[in-house]
Amino acid sequence: MSNQPIDTSIYSAISTAIQTEAKRILAEEQVSAVIGYTTARRQGSAQPIVITAANDAAKLIFSPACVNNLAVYLTKAKKEIPKQGRIGIVVKGCDLKALVGLMGESQLRREDLYLIGVPCAGVLGSTVQPATALTSDSIAPKCSECDARLPQGCDFVPSQTPATPELEHKYAAEIARLEALTPHERWAYWKEQFSKCIKCYACRQVCPFCFCEQCLCDRNKPQMVETTPRPAGNTAWHIVRAMHLAGRCAGCAECERVCPMDIPLNLLNRKMAKELKELYAYEAGFEVQDKGPLTSYEEKDDQSFIK
Repeated sequence: MSNQPIDTSIYSAISTAIQTEAKRILAEEQVSAVIGYTTARRQGSAQPIVITAANDAAKLIFSPACVNNLAVYLTKAKKEIPKQGRIGIVVKGCDLKALVGLMGESQLRREDLYLIGVPCAGVLGSTVQPATALTSDSIAPKCSECDARLPQGCDFVPSQTPATPELEHKYAAEIARLEALTPHERWAYWKEQFSKCIKCYACRQVCPFCFCEQCLCDRNKPQMVETTPRPAGNTAWHIVRAMHLAGRCAGCAECERVCPMDIPLNLLNRKMAKELKELYAYEAGFEVQDKGPLTSYEEKDDQSFIK
């Protein structure tokens, strides 16, 4: 059955619960600010907001249009966040995985955060109009394979429980299709995708894990990756980035959402995640882990691949 409706009636109650909790923790000075979502100018749309006063808690919402991964505000946009006091942040399950990963990399400390988890039935896809009803056709592809609809380990989670029908796993199906191709055919597919890249770096800017003050790929003495949008530089950029995120990516798909050229970046990231799970039984989750398999080394590691 196509275009099945997805029940988002709980989102109104979730919004109210978020507002109540945010007002309380701000009034009691448990936090100095809360990062969340609010309504935007376009009908049905939402945008990030940082509030510092209890009276502004009424501005907070949660809806199918709340697509942003707010974890990026704790890495990229640090200057917009008050430097003193604990920070409250509204997180979907995939966003929470990003925060947990950042804690494991010593970029954030759990005690500095007040986590407001969101029971999430899904959000809208990047090509869908904001006011569109959430259905099996309009839902973001990442949500069809989500295993984190109820965030774990948060300081507060509204009591509502999301219900989502069984949906087609679009990423899994596409990965299986590509794996069935010959290496030459797969290379032709990705070569075509990477050729569309204009090197705008929107994928990097929106990713919580790209937190370096100077990216290695921006250096020109020596130049590691060609910065102009040409085939060799494009391929190097996307392969380097995929390997850099392997075992770290939370699957929030923000990179794919903001890409102006519609390159299936999350497909590549999910393929890498699949490899890490199969080879090392490792995947991003709700437990803080010190190091991933590609960022650690032990003498007993298998070295048979070295020839």
